[in-house]
Amino acid sequence: MSLLRVAGLHVHYGAIHALKGVDLHVEAGEIVTLIGGNGAGKTTTLRTISGLLKPTAGQILLDGAPIHGLPPHVIVRRGLAHSPEGRGIFANLTVDENLELGAYIRTDKAEIEQDRAWVFQLFPRLMERRAQIAGTLSGGEQQMVAMGRALLARPRLLLLDEPSLGLAPQVVQTIFEIIRKINSRGTTILLVEQNAHMALGVAHRAYVLEVGTIGAHGPAAELAASDAVRKAYLGIG
Repeated sequence: MSLLRVAGLHVHYGAIHALKGVDLHVEAGEIVTLIGGNGAGKTTTLRTISGLLKPTAGQILLDGAPIHGLPPHVIVRRGLAHSPEGRGIFANLTVDENLELGAYIRTDKAEIEQDRAWVFQLFPRLMERRAQIAGTLSGGEQQMVAMGRALLARPRLLLLDEPSLGLAPQVVQTIFEIIRKINSRGTTILLVEQNAHMALGVAHRAYVLEVGTIGAHGPAAELAASDAVRKAYLGIG
C-alpha cells in the first residue's frame, strides 16, 4: 500500500479548472518531486493534499485511508505536514516560538525536545538565532524555520513547496543537502520545486505536471535524461 495515493484529482478555482484528473503515488521512504512550469498546478496539488483546498472530484488516500475533505489540523494528526510556498512563518514570533507551533498537536514533551535538538542539528544557524524575531531573518533562514516547524510535527510525509525559491545558490545547495538528511532519517517527502535540476538530482521518482495534468512520470534519473524534459525544464538541448 502506498503511503500517499492521489487518484483522479480535480480542483476548481471558480470557473478555472486547475487540476484535471491528477494521479500520483508516493511510497514510504521515497523523495518524489513534482516539476512543471508556472501555473501548472504544483502548489494547488500540495494545498489540496494537505486540506487547504477542497477537491471537486477524486481521492486522496494516506496509508489507504481517505483524507480528502478532512480539515488540515486533522490531516496533520494523521502524519502529514506541509512547508508552504512563501514559507508562511509567523514574522512577529521568535524562531523558538515558530518551532513550538509546529509541535502544537503533540504532548510528548521529552520527544519534542529531542526533535527540536535534531532541527537545530540540521540547521545550526537557527540554534544561534533561536531567540530572534523570525521576520528579521534572511530568506534562507526563514526557509529553515518553515522546514523545521513542519518537522516538529514529526510527519511521516513532508510536503515541501518551493524550498529554494528566491535563495542564493549556496543556500539552495545547503537546503537540498538537508532534504537528503531528512529523508535518510525515514521521512517521506513530496517536493514541489521550480529548480528542476536540483529536484531531479535529489528525488527517487518524478512527475511532470502540465497545465493540471500529469504529462510524464518515472524514475527521476530517467526524466533528467529525457530530451523533452531537459529542453523544457533544464534549459538543455
